[in-house]
Amino acid sequence: MIGRRALAALIGAGLVLPSSRVFAQGGEPVVYAPVTPGRRLIFPADHGAHPAFRTEWWYVTGWLEDRGQALGFQITFFRVRTEADPRNPSAFSPRQIIFAHAAISDPALGRLSHAQRIAREGFGLAQAKVGDMDLILDDWRLRRDRSGVLQARAGGETFTLALALAPTQPVLRQGQAGFSRKGPGPDQASYYYSLPHLKVSGVLTRDGVRREVTGEAWLDQEWSSTLLDARAVGWDWVALNLEDGGALTAFEVRDAAGKAVWAGGSLRTATGDLSIFGPQDVRFTTRRRWSSPRTGARYPIARDVEVRSTGGTRVWRLEPLFDDQELDSRPIGPVYWEGAVRAPGARGYLELTGYDAPLAL
Repeated sequence: MIGRRALAALIGAGLVLPSSRVFAQGGEPVVYAPVTPGRRLIFPADHGAHPAFRTEWWYVTGWLEDRGQALGFQITFFRVRTEADPRNPSAFSPRQIIFAHAAISDPALGRLSHAQRIAREGFGLAQAKVGDMDLILDDWRLRRDRSGVLQARAGGETFTLALALAPTQPVLRQGQAGFSRKGPGPDQASYYYSLPHLKVSGVLTRDGVRREVTGEAWLDQEWSSTLLDARAVGWDWVALNLEDGGALTAFEVRDAAGKAVWAGGSLRTATGDLSIFGPQDVRFTTRRRWSSPRTGARYPIARDVEVRSTGGTRVWRLEPLFDDQELDSRPIGPVYWEGAVRAPGARGYLELTGYDAPLAL
């Protein structure tokens, strides 16, 4: 989810070196690790970072209950391997960039509360640990403790989240045992797993007021070096925790005309039966759009998601918690819609990218 504008901002800040400067210093072109089928995901090691790959993210989304009021939240950490010469011995060489953002979706406010951070890896201030999940960015943290519970802390001037997220189900390996196709090309893929139905407890502090909250969340971790087809301008993605204990993932990569370049996802039932979707098994239909008063982007926020699995065809009718859940992460990242949604018997998050401007990874 890092675009051309984001890379330009990183270059301008001196955090990413443009290729011409790398080669002028005598460096060799950086070779990123490929994503290939057949690699077995092994845990806890694959909860950690994979620095040989170009991009990686740890993406937590969920619903909180604050004294009977429903709120959405997300905390996301990104790692980007730059084109800096890996042979440069300087501790200031920006080999890896860590950036993160967090948001609260509050219907009473009617828009997102958002905060973000960015730094080059190193000096104890920014870290994506190899071997197990442990991410640091200034005072933000996402780590997996010895009991397997995820401990998360993030926030900004108006809010702070300090949450414990306890797994209640096994890892869900997306795609072919963790190899997830994102396009028709053999290299257009990622390694991808999910932890649905995380049990959430912790503290939400807003404007100096501290409140205990509970809820349910979902973690995605994904890493890749080449992800999108050249025709793709963005994607629609949804993850739903089903009330019966099942978990649904569905996504569609779109071209400039709004047609699907690729689609996929999965449905794991409460009894553990897993269906993996191909492009012919997923269809997004728009019932209603919302236009941003800030960017003019028109987002399809009320959707029907139809999937075909071994149990037959099912449709989830998504409705947003509220309309204005547009996230503007410039200059670090793009503008997109990322918000809490619900369907009969399900709650989760919907992400809509490439509606303000084409998304480039």
